[in-house]
Amino acid sequence: MTLSFRECTLYLLEKHFRLKEVMETPLLQDWLDRDTEISDFERQNLLHLRKKLKVSVHDWNETELARYFIGPVLSLVDYTTDRFNLFAERPFSGIVDGVEMTGKPDGLIASGLREPEIPFFCLQEYKREQHPGGDPAGQVLAAMLVAQELNEHQYPVYGCYVRGRDWFFIVLQGKEYCISAGHQATRDDIFDIFRILKVLKQILLQIAEECRAFSEDLY
Repeated sequence: MTLSFRECTLYLLEKHFRLKEVMETPLLQDWLDRDTEISDFERQNLLHLRKKLKVSVHDWNETELARYFIGPVLSLVDYTTDRFNLFAERPFSGIVDGVEMTGKPDGLIASGLREPEIPFFCLQEYKREQHPGGDPAGQVLAAMLVAQELNEHQYPVYGCYVRGRDWFFIVLQGKEYCISAGHQATRDDIFDIFRILKVLKQILLQIAEECRAFSEDLY
């Protein structure tokens, strides 16, 4: 059996892989609540991007939303390090409980500089509340399941999906996943969104350091 990320829904994944959605988890709460500094430079850039989003979000297609808003926000965080990098629409696949799963997430943070190796974070984006292409929550969770297999269940997997102005953050650990309430980027929530994305970088740096230490121990 083969599943593409595009055809996955939360219902399908819960039924087939016996996943359970939990309404709250310390893992997600720590990610959402942890504090980090936002500089004046970052704040001014976010205000500029928020203004553009307010004007155009109703009319942008997916490519325009990604290019003119989501991409600049992620670039402002800057996920390019010597431990991992941010990739866009790179194909990756894996076997989850005997099922081959494959697709190209809109965004992926993974170890590796030129090519994604072990993924830690997956992003899916849509312009409208209900897009004819399917269920963005199910699609990003499908990619996260593969990421969990590729990192051999050593670490939780983080994710996010965007519906127009609304951002939802998600964590997967074992068979349980948890999705945050929406954060609306046309309001002051944009500063929370950015803070959460900066905290994600700190979390992933810690995971990447643990991965490197584990690899060194093997040799």
